[in-house]
Amino acid sequence: AWILSSTALVLFMTIPGLSLFYGGLVRAKNMLSVLMQCFSITALMTILWVVAGYSISFGEGGAFFGDFSMVFLKGIGPDSVSGTIPTILFAMFQLTFAIITPALIIGAFAERMKFSAMLWFSALWLTLVYLPVCHWVWGGGWLGDLGLLDFAGGTVVHINAGVAAIVAALVMGNRKGFGSVAMPPHNLTMTVAGAAMLWVGWFGFNAGSALAANGDAGMAMLVTHIGAAAGSLAWMFMEWVRHGKPSVLGIVTGMVAGLGTITPASGFVGPMAALIIGFTAGVVCYVATSFIKRQLKIDDSLDVFPVHGVGGILGTLCAGLFVGTLGGVGLSEGMTTGGQVWIQFIGVAATFVWCAVLTWII
Repeated sequence: AWILSSTALVLFMTIPGLSLFYGGLVRAKNMLSVLMQCFSITALMTILWVVAGYSISFGEGGAFFGDFSMVFLKGIGPDSVSGTIPTILFAMFQLTFAIITPALIIGAFAERMKFSAMLWFSALWLTLVYLPVCHWVWGGGWLGDLGLLDFAGGTVVHINAGVAAIVAALVMGNRKGFGSVAMPPHNLTMTVAGAAMLWVGWFGFNAGSALAANGDAGMAMLVTHIGAAAGSLAWMFMEWVRHGKPSVLGIVTGMVAGLGTITPASGFVGPMAALIIGFTAGVVCYVATSFIKRQLKIDDSLDVFPVHGVGGILGTLCAGLFVGTLGGVGLSEGMTTGGQVWIQFIGVAATFVWCAVLTWII
């Protein structure tokens, strides 16, 4: 029952959560475009997942790719079981992750990609980038075998989406008038409403990844909430110090940074570690956002890389740093913190390179 609820919560994060969050951030003339993109991605990724996506991600296969033994969800019935939950429910839960990841990327090229190109890009990206990385980490692939800690998607979702975002922004080029014409969000009320849905939906994202209603899910839910709260306040205070006043856009962006950063660590760390991770996320992602926009002058329209990419990298490394400390679940026998951080770094680097190269080609 909890995983059924979590699945609905994660889908709720994309429609309507992310749709409204992004829709409010763009200019009024592009609002319906963003809503349409999120909605169509939800539909398209669903079909691709059923046809072959689940099989490539979670089929036996090898170290790098799954096989095609479960195309069209062949052989999965109501009595099939994965662990302690129905396999068909696990497939549906994972589908919602495959939906939100390409939906996150559209924030980077918002307001300047044709709709048909967006559909082609999203379909190819899911197939060539997301599905293999998902298999590496969660489907019995080489990173999972190596011992990478990624509870709910630091590498699979956030680094993947963030890196794809900045590569797409670089290839597409900046919007006309970027840096010289003001492009303020047209409706921050809509953005805050979407952000609130994301905060609540994230409990399904992280606590649902325990795949049970147990203590691990409870701790994941608590540290997720702490990470969001700490990230919100850290970003808000950074703005307050720099500009003399806080902003509603800042506090909701800090929330997303805190949530994205705690995601990979959420099943492995305790409340104190979550507090540190959340505050660090708010500060680091704020600095990264300013650096990319003002110093590098890259038009990542809605700051997908500095929030999700940088946050995913930070959180994945912190999972190795804080596992077993400050109320965490502990390291596996024979594993050291230094050794685990090195494994986390390998996971970050492999995801970064694979995603960057394939996204550029796409």
